Amino acid sequence: MRPIIGILGFQGDIEEHVSATKLALSELDLKGGVMIAKNVEQVRAIDGLIIPGGESTVMGGLSSFNRAIETVSERARAGMPVFGTCSGLIMLAKKVHDRVMGETSQPVLGILDATAERNAFGRQRESFEADLEISVLGIEKFRGVFIRAPVIKEIGPDVRVLSRLNESIVAVQQGNILATAFHPELTADTRIHRYFLEMVMKSLPGDRNRASE
Repeated sequence: MRPIIGILGFQGDIEEHVSATKLALSELDLKGGVMIAKNVEQVRAIDGLIIPGGESTVMGGLSSFNRAIETVSERARAGMPVFGTCSGLIMLAKKVHDRVMGETSQPVLGILDATAERNAFGRQRESFEADLEISVLGIEKFRGVFIRAPVIKEIGPDVRVLSRLNESIVAVQQGNILATAFHPELTADTRIHRYFLEMVMKSLPGDRNRASE
């Protein structure tokens, strides 16, 4: 199969995710493609979706306006892999709190059984990087870039914690849903994108472990 990966194209690190995904496809020797997805038809045409970091309230409002968010939810619940980074994690969560303002009413997908806290490490000036242990990626630590990053405060029984920073949950997986509080697309390390592509390949029919000839 030739996987087609969509990048939700309303706001945020769109081009960075496009570049990282193309590089990961090449490194896995997969003959797939990457497209920017903004509407219902484009969301229906992809095999997996990445929701980039940006401003989650803006992305949620725009995608809700053209019904793309409903289609993402439908396809994700049917098994399509979805990967959210930073504010993409916030859009996936069932509940969202702000560290200062409390519970928010912003549009979210609600397909990740978790509660996210926005701006958990502070605002832009508190951005930082940290080496993370992520066992599904191997022994070598992953350099996480945290920019106005959220954390996950609570998780449901089917959510697997992939990484913590001190005691804070910063990466999780729930079946076909992957989420990180940090920005893997801002590093040269494509291991998380490769991991997501492997999730996509496993979700496809037929011979799921190789690209088509």
